[in-house]
Amino acid sequence: MIRAFLTTGFRFALPPASLLVLLTITLSLSPSLSWAAETTDIKIGYLRRAAAKPTLSLVQTPAENDGTAGALLAIDDNNTTGRFLNQRFALDEVRLKDGDDYAAATLALAERGASLVVLDLAPDAVLATADAGRTRGMIFFNAGATDDRLREEDCRPNVIHVAPTRSMLADGLAQYLVWKQWRRWLLVYGSHPADKLYADALRRAAKRFGAKIVDERLFEDKGGARRTDSGMAQIQRQMPVFTQEAAAYDVLVAADESDVFAPYLPYRTWDPRPVAGSAGLMPTSWDASHDQWGAVQMQNRFMKRFSRRMTATDMQAWQAVRMIGEATTRTHSGDAETIVDFIKSRDFEIAAFKGQKLTLREWNLQLRQPILLADGRIVVSVSPQEGFLHQVSELDTLGFDRPETKCKL
Repeated sequence: MIRAFLTTGFRFALPPASLLVLLTITLSLSPSLSWAAETTDIKIGYLRRAAAKPTLSLVQTPAENDGTAGALLAIDDNNTTGRFLNQRFALDEVRLKDGDDYAAATLALAERGASLVVLDLAPDAVLATADAGRTRGMIFFNAGATDDRLREEDCRPNVIHVAPTRSMLADGLAQYLVWKQWRRWLLVYGSHPADKLYADALRRAAKRFGAKIVDERLFEDKGGARRTDSGMAQIQRQMPVFTQEAAAYDVLVAADESDVFAPYLPYRTWDPRPVAGSAGLMPTSWDASHDQWGAVQMQNRFMKRFSRRMTATDMQAWQAVRMIGEATTRTHSGDAETIVDFIKSRDFEIAAFKGQKLTLREWNLQLRQPILLADGRIVVSVSPQEGFLHQVSELDTLGFDRPETKCKL
């Protein structure tokens, strides 16, 4: 007996056995008629400081959503792929003020189902949240703090570091200055603890790559308003005198993470010399002018979504969330332990519009990455520079290498 199988505009005659096979295939391919894979929900926490410190430059004042915007764009990117794999990502943002209970905020995120958390916090707060979340199996992605101690003597097995370290930034800058044969440095550093840490990183970089700090100047922060007519006149008179009678140098290198004086150095030094570090030519993980390796597409998407330019903090948060998304896609799992095990494995890599894949240093859980050198208008160069070789990865010429690490996970 022959049964008729109808299709658009045609009539086929199929035997009963063939019709049964066709029906089985149809059911297996139709989610509404057959199995429908359950959606895996991945909630990513985001703990960040409530407000950023104001800057001397009005055009560099951080946006209210600095960092958050990058994380949200990465959530969109994760969900674009996740739709095909029945994976759904969401961001749970918590803003913390000075004096807030970081441990309580961390545990509250755990109660809401966030085992993977991005951090943009001060160094001590990073340690507090990591220790509070350890008993709950939480994993943290440091997207803000650059302190080397978080990757070295104070490293934690449940903290992956996405932000570059001060030593990576200083090494990236030093490689370029040495490549330019600007080996004699005048180091000017501020009086705040973070300034001194950056100055230490620059001293280490100079010694490491063959530069010489021929003179040093300490700029004491005595407070006072500088956005006034009298303040501007005072700066114009004081800065040349402050840099006068220095030993012969090729470049002034500033360490001013507190943003007190470095922006006033270019064009005001006694000797006509370039400025680098915290002003002039600055090392960073990302810059709004970066346009290589597909970065324009990233910059345009960010601008369309948020009506502003993408900052380094945005990019670091984007990378953290994308690391989670990439690992989730590759492992087909929403389990935090499975995701992190893959990120820590040698199979993990992530593209970030920087010319090469980024991977994780297994000895201190720091993300390897190139360092951009930008002057506020364009990216001048990208480190590691040509000629600085390494037996494993040239990216490991930036920051603390395996033989130098103090981290014991």
